[in-house]
Amino acid sequence: MAATSSCSLNLGVKGKGKPEQPFSSSKSSQLLFSSNLSFAYNNTKYCLSLHSHQTLLSACLTKTKNSAFVVASSKPEHLKIMISGAPASGKGTQCELITKKYGLVHIAAGDLLRAEIASGSENGKRAKEYMEKGQLVPNEIVVMMVKDRLLQPDSQENGWLLDGYPRSLSQATALKEFGFQPDLFIVLEVNEEILVERVVGRRLDPVTGKIYHLKYSPPETEEIAARLTQRFDDTEEKVKLRLQTHHQNVEAVLSMYEDITLKVNGNVPKEDVFAQIDDALTKLFEDQKLTSGSLAA
Repeated sequence: MAATSSCSLNLGVKGKGKPEQPFSSSKSSQLLFSSNLSFAYNNTKYCLSLHSHQTLLSACLTKTKNSAFVVASSKPEHLKIMISGAPASGKGTQCELITKKYGLVHIAAGDLLRAEIASGSENGKRAKEYMEKGQLVPNEIVVMMVKDRLLQPDSQENGWLLDGYPRSLSQATALKEFGFQPDLFIVLEVNEEILVERVVGRRLDPVTGKIYHLKYSPPETEEIAARLTQRFDDTEEKVKLRLQTHHQNVEAVLSMYEDITLKVNGNVPKEDVFAQIDDALTKLFEDQKLTSGSLAA
């Protein structure tokens, strides 16, 4: 019986350049090219590894354990998305829908801040003072928390969805200086009257962490209703201050991401809001697949 063979190829390119001297190795030279070719011949599996450095190329052929092969594919880079909007514009809801479909890590700057406040740290106390006045928390407090979260392994491996940050040009500039550039900047646009109504009626279940709304999403039982709390910054007075601050800064932020901004009508039901976002993300994902496939070819 004739021998059969199968193979899978995983190809990665880092930097530019061509090897000049074959079959050598160096730890100090810059890695430019890495490839692993797995194949089977006469029921024996092998792995051929190629590594190209700035002036060197190394190759290694080894037998591998009996295991299933992974079909070759050109996987696009992980999506990096920012979503912005006024308080209660629906960012949290849309983030749940986006992460469920696309597997991105949801990073909410507001949650990072509230966790810092709950911890009673010095930064948390300072942040609370600004939030109670309806003002933006200074960059030196927030940007380092956001940067550290974006650099964690799950964000790097799965892509990220940054919710509610940046909120000012200075914050956007700080992220850019740290090397964080989104593929798409989503802006949810909602009428101010609707925003105020959404915020004032919003309640938090301290046991489960679930968000309810007294009108649009009431609690399931009286027991849950009895323990609901209102965030200290979810009053009508404070939300109007926050909206004023938001409007003052949003245009400056948009100027940073003008070429990649998607403005979404947030006045419609959440399913219709997500449909607008999903269309854009699907197209972005497909474009990345095509670009990745072209590079691999």
